Amino acid sequence: MPRALVIVLDSVGIGGAEDARAYGDEGADTVGHIAEACAAGNGDRSGLRQGPLNLPHLTALGLGLACEASTGRMPPNLAPQGPAKGAWGYGVETSKGKDTPSGHWEIAGVPVDFDWGYFPDTQPSFPKELTDAIVAQGRLPGILGDKHASGTAIIDEYGAEHMRTGKPICYTSVDSVLQIAAHEESFGLERLYDLCGIVRKLCDPYRIGRVIARPFVGNAETGFKRTGNRKDFATPPPSETILDTLSKAGRTVVTVGKIGDIFAHRNTGEEIKPHGNDACLSAAIDALKHLPEGGFVFANLVDFDSEFGHRRDIPGYAAALEAFDRRVPEIAAILREGDLVVVTADHGNDPSWRGTDHTREHTPILCFGPDVKAGPIGRRKSFADIGASVLTHLGVSHLGRGDSWV
Repeated sequence: MPRALVIVLDSVGIGGAEDARAYGDEGADTVGHIAEACAAGNGDRSGLRQGPLNLPHLTALGLGLACEASTGRMPPNLAPQGPAKGAWGYGVETSKGKDTPSGHWEIAGVPVDFDWGYFPDTQPSFPKELTDAIVAQGRLPGILGDKHASGTAIIDEYGAEHMRTGKPICYTSVDSVLQIAAHEESFGLERLYDLCGIVRKLCDPYRIGRVIARPFVGNAETGFKRTGNRKDFATPPPSETILDTLSKAGRTVVTVGKIGDIFAHRNTGEEIKPHGNDACLSAAIDALKHLPEGGFVFANLVDFDSEFGHRRDIPGYAAALEAFDRRVPEIAAILREGDLVVVTADHGNDPSWRGTDHTREHTPILCFGPDVKAGPIGRRKSFADIGASVLTHLGVSHLGRGDSWV
């Protein structure tokens, strides 16, 4: 019986979204602009990486071809040296929004066809009645921030005051999100999680997609640093995802990284949540090694987005792509007959773009496995085609959204 692994390279978009103008992102192209910057010498960093973007394994699978199909331009150094070794194409997001839940839910067969709620880019950003409820129900002396902000910048701005007063740092962005930063030691990690659970319920009437705990450590003298103990409190998908379908069919499901949080822990099977891209990829590979026949592994590698995209760090993003590419042969080496691997993304986050937010882009879809027929799978009209293809490959009836290419 076949098995499947889907790896979401968080924010690794390939430009070209037809509706990008509506999001202020016309011309954004995460992979294309990183490749161009590296070719021009703007992706170099001493001790980290040098030279053109080097992704031989992803390129062989068809990454450059997918980029060219999406935008009409072949990024520098991503043209394959011969026929593609994988099935390749690109996905078009139909969901409203350009955030993590929208992208992942659509991959899993549930496009977001409703409007998320957002907080305005004003000071304060949050409605007074919401802030008052957070303070009262959280038994807080008040909150700090209350605005749109970069997660690292706002900790630098308010970290010392937070430690002195005990007031958590609350902020938002163009995404449907309320983030709460607090010091792991002076405020307490479990207390932060409990507070986010309270705020999750308070945000439901505002249709906010996620409340995110953003713990940090350090002090004003040495500097503050976010830890790997982030936790997302998401609203659950409004209808059945492929995770629900597979669980009902009695299939083994393993979710790696923040997948469990994104799907509100509904039918997310065994949840494994290490810190960092490399550890998450190792966990996904290990899970696949031990996965029973008919099983499914769903993994998210968040560092592309959180560590490099939002921070507009082109060399760091390029190095992270190259680090993932180096491990593609490791994935291929453990595949059994009938296995399917899909490498994709949930949105873009062009590190050359203005601001610090996600960018509305197409996403790559690269497929490989011992029995996968290499060649183009074309423009997929919805990310939901991924979920539909996984179910078809695993021999489970597909009654939801999306069209399978399998």
